[in-house]
Formats: sequence, C-alpha cells, structure tokens
Amino acid sequence: MGIKSLLPGRLGFGTAPLGNMFRAIPDDEARATVEAAWDHGVRYFDTAPFYGSGLAEERLGEVLSAKPRDSYVLSTKVGRVVLDEHESATPDFGEKGGLFEHGNPNKLLHEWTADATERSIAQSLERLGTDRLDIVWVHDIAQDFHGDQWIQKFEEARTGAFRVLSRLRDEGVIKAWGLGVNKTEPVELTLALDEPRPDGFLLAGRYTLLDHEHALTRLLPMAQEQGVDMVVGGPYSSGILAGGTHFEYQESPPAVIERVGRLKALTEKHGIGIKSAALQFSLAHPAAAAVIPGATRPGRIAEDAAALAEQTPAAFWSDLRAEGLVSPAAPLPGNA
Repeated sequence: MGIKSLLPGRLGFGTAPLGNMFRAIPDDEARATVEAAWDHGVRYFDTAPFYGSGLAEERLGEVLSAKPRDSYVLSTKVGRVVLDEHESATPDFGEKGGLFEHGNPNKLLHEWTADATERSIAQSLERLGTDRLDIVWVHDIAQDFHGDQWIQKFEEARTGAFRVLSRLRDEGVIKAWGLGVNKTEPVELTLALDEPRPDGFLLAGRYTLLDHEHALTRLLPMAQEQGVDMVVGGPYSSGILAGGTHFEYQESPPAVIERVGRLKALTEKHGIGIKSAALQFSLAHPAAAAVIPGATRPGRIAEDAAALAEQTPAAFWSDLRAEGLVSPAAPLPGNA
C-alpha cells in the first residue's frame, strides 16, 4: 500500500522537538502543542524512540491515547532501543552533536537487527499507549550518524529491520514501512535492491528550498518509477526557513544566511510568508505525500496550517525560478 493512500492530509506533525531538541520544553507546553495540532485538523503524527530517548513518544502518547485510534495515522521508527541504564556522559550522535542533551537520560542501543527491531516496536507501543502502528521507518542508517561505517549499518538493517517490517506488513500488523533518513543515498540503495520493497521514505532536510538538487537528480526519479512516496521532514531546514538560526542542526553558515535573505526578500516582495514558500515548494513534487514540520509552541501549528493554505501568486514562483533560487528541474506549484 502506498504512503499517499494512508495519509489523511498533506500536513502532518513531526515530534522531534518534543524530545527536547535544542532546549528543555515544559510538559504542559509539549502537551498543548500536540493538542493544537489536533485542533487544527492534523491527523498524521510522526515520532521516534531517538527523540529524547523516548520522551517525544511519551508526550505524544499522552495526548493521542485519549483520541479514537482509527481517527489518526501514526508512524514511529526503529534502530534505537531505549535502555533502563542512564547515560553518564553526553552521547555521541555524529554530526548531530548534543541534539537531545535535554531529553530523557536513558542510554540508547543503536541497532537495526531483527531482535532490536522487535524490541523497539514493543517499547514504542507501550510509550505511545496504543495497540498498533501504521507506518514504521528504519531510522538514520546514513553517513551523518555513522560516517564511513554507514554501509555496515545499512546491511544490518537490510538483513534485520527490512525483513521484519516486510513480514509485519504482509501479516497486516503494520500498513507500510520505509526509511527515515537525512541523506538520499540509503534510500537510493534500498530502491536498487530486488528485495525487500519499501512503501515510502521519510526524507528530512533533503527536499527543501535550500537543498533539493541531489534528491531531484537521483532519488526522486527512482522513487516515482517504483511508485514509492516521500514524506518530507525538516521542510524549514532545521529552522532557518522559519525564523530560526539552525541549518542542518547547527548554527547556519554565512552562505546559507545570505541565501535565506534573498528568499525572504522575494517573499516580502510578493507579500507572502517564507513558511508558505517552504511548505508549498516541498509538496509540489509529485512524489511528495505529506510534509511534517515540527513545533514546540502551540502557535506554530496555526502558522503552519495558514502557510500551507496561503494563496501564493504564480509570479512568486516564476521569480524564484528566474533568480536561480531553485533548481530548473524542480516542480513548482502551478507549473511555474
């Protein structure tokens, strides 16, 4: 079953920030943010054990467990098992540094074997307070976390997580599975395999206004040919496209700040918000099934919903193309 056919709308909610990414968030603020997403009609929620060592799943589950289970779509990820043992030092997350240093103190087992996949799913169900998952993503088997060792992690997942999730899908336990990564290469490698076959992929930060060329050139043609759908994560490029200072989970370099300045000048010229441009661009590709921005404040949810609904003039997209701020090959709303 394709991912598009499962999702109830094009705007979902990504819960990485609820794992105390970058800052400690009060429980009541996290709860209010999830409730705001629900009140604005969001019915697709994505989470992961990695987000604060289970904290995001706990916070999401606290709200969603009180909602009718058939009324929303839920995805989480495998690849990290949350242990009872606590960390005594800041964990090493490769390029992502101390991303969740304010999350739960529990250690994480980073493993994509069949056994770890089964354990991860069982733990997620408990934290989320639900009896089933709709979509499961294989999380972070890519260069940004593993450097030159990423192929070994991919192979571990291919012979472990991929096969477990394929079986669970075939048995009707889950509806779909795929990869949830910040790099295109693991998805390309997966799509080149004879087996197992994913239903889609969650690609974070690689199909945004600031970074889309590589996905356009290599990954997305393969995905379209095979009928595999994309969920767009990180549409604001870690926050820089939504008024923040982070790009790729780090402080933004001068070249990115300059490019964002040009984008903002163009959106101001046409009287639209840069969030509108970001979300609508990411969803204009035929492979895109949904976009899942994250938030930690209830007011941000209203902004995202309004940004997606905002009427963006065709002249904006034409100017965006003319000024070289998007790839010539990128599909744009209204075929600009």
